[in-house]
Amino acid sequence: MENISYFTIFTLTEPKATKSDKHIYFALSLILYILIIFLNLTLIVTILLQKALHEPMYIFLCNLCINGLFGTAGFYPKFLSDLFCDTYVISYVGCSLQAFVIYCSVMCEFTTLTVMSYDRYVAICRPLDYRSVMSNSTLVKLLLFSWLFPALSMSVLLVLSNRLPLCGSHIDKLYCDNWSIVKLSCEPTIINNIFGFIIILAYFCLVIFIICSYFKLIAACIKSIENKNKFMQTCLPHLLSLINFTVALLFDTMFARYGSRDFPQSLQNFLVLEFLIIPPIFNPFIYGLKLAEVRKRALSVFIKVKVADSSEKKR
Repeated sequence: MENISYFTIFTLTEPKATKSDKHIYFALSLILYILIIFLNLTLIVTILLQKALHEPMYIFLCNLCINGLFGTAGFYPKFLSDLFCDTYVISYVGCSLQAFVIYCSVMCEFTTLTVMSYDRYVAICRPLDYRSVMSNSTLVKLLLFSWLFPALSMSVLLVLSNRLPLCGSHIDKLYCDNWSIVKLSCEPTIINNIFGFIIILAYFCLVIFIICSYFKLIAACIKSIENKNKFMQTCLPHLLSLINFTVALLFDTMFARYGSRDFPQSLQNFLVLEFLIIPPIFNPFIYGLKLAEVRKRALSVFIKVKVADSSEKKR
């Protein structure tokens, strides 16, 4: 117990690369972050400005894009700062905040995908009841659930981890996460493990709910050509987003718990960052490409902006 300390500063894993390589990483990360902001903001602005898109499906999509910006804001600014200044340290408070933002966003992604699957189930399997079931009050409740449940879950996890005395201050990742903090504990982490298992079980139940809703959707689509078209147009992007995000998160979780140090560091970094790179770009891209209504409205917004700019120049 003599080595127990209450650290105020953590060190993060430094990418093993030359200075020139770090400059390349910085440039690529900056371009990637700008692309994420541009794609997600494009869909958010399009949905907010176009009244025709003020429907539950599109509002949930807007929420998914907002969450993508929220989660990446917890990683990219700090990572870019570390690469630029060549310093890989973070305060205890900053570490807790970063872990909260990133993993609250992860949980929010699952809850949002869950309410989106419920919306598609009602739209296709109970079309006559859609307006009454997906009322404005229901929409607000589902949006609150998609944010409050992850925020509450992550808050409890951080409270449980912050009470632990630590025997180290090095986070074996490019960013902070709750599991990395808990691994530094000098004391048994039984309570943390039990609550962590409960959270995993809760979100596993959400995945089961999504799978069950898709079985019913597929059964309904087999019986009707119209439902089949609806499924291909609105459900396929959602299903691709779910598979993409689940695989990305599985990489991160499995590597955090069972990853080998024998892996090349570039591969390690990709495995732990995949869910912060692919889904925030993939979601707005696939929805903007697949949903004709969103694509059409987004183009109309850009056309209006260009027309406004050209008229201003003429004046």
